[in-house]
Amino acid sequence: MGEHSTWFDFLNALPGWRDLQHVLEHQLGRGEGAANPWKFAMFDQTHFTLAHVLGLLVVALFLIFGAIAYRRGVTGGVQKAIVPPPKFNVRNLFEMFTDAVLSIAEGVMGKKSAAKYLPLIGSLALVIFFCNSLALIPGFTPPTDTLKTNLALAVVVFLATHYFGVKEHGLAYFKHFMGPIWWLAPLMLPIELISHIARPASLSLRLMGNMASDHKVVAAFFTLVPLLVPVPFLVLGLLVVVVQTLVFCLLSMVYISMAVAHEDHH
Repeated sequence: MGEHSTWFDFLNALPGWRDLQHVLEHQLGRGEGAANPWKFAMFDQTHFTLAHVLGLLVVALFLIFGAIAYRRGVTGGVQKAIVPPPKFNVRNLFEMFTDAVLSIAEGVMGKKSAAKYLPLIGSLALVIFFCNSLALIPGFTPPTDTLKTNLALAVVVFLATHYFGVKEHGLAYFKHFMGPIWWLAPLMLPIELISHIARPASLSLRLMGNMASDHKVVAAFFTLVPLLVPVPFLVLGLLVVVVQTLVFCLLSMVYISMAVAHEDHH
């Protein structure tokens, strides 16, 4: 199986699948033969594939299944909701993951804010972690090793940060863009705008770079020696999966905390 080959390639046998991919490649791809011929530096001609979209769909279906399993596990009485099942199952996995995210969020944001913003942070952590984890499974491509997926996640954080800031402080939230003294506004406003716009770019590029490089290393060793030799790199890859999820979510917590903090706007 080549570097760009995945289990989803078997879908090419379905009627109309190749035609659909060719149409989307022309419309959404970049480079020669595409509707967007623009290329610059690292943004070279794309190897367009639906593998990232299908990988994200697999993760979404797994998370939906996990949410349903968790819902079934906690319904049916207080005792059933509190007492964990005797055998490890999907409910345990999601409970452990959520507890870990909440514990980290409490250390960064405080208990009140951690509970308030857990739905957003927890959702990001689940999606990013399981998308990253696909890099450890031969024949799958992690959706997070492409800029489009990561930029979408980063834009969600960007919009949510300013939404929560405005919701907490009203229009007074935008005062911190002007600096502490009014006559510094012409200098501070461009600096603040650039720094805030750079946030989604840094979040998405950092995640993409680390996951793409890790996936290529693991894929290379699986291609050369598929038995035993790749195991240490899979362990290292698991560390990358966890760390990159943690970094993305930690920075998201920090951005939201800075936006809703009252002391920054007085």
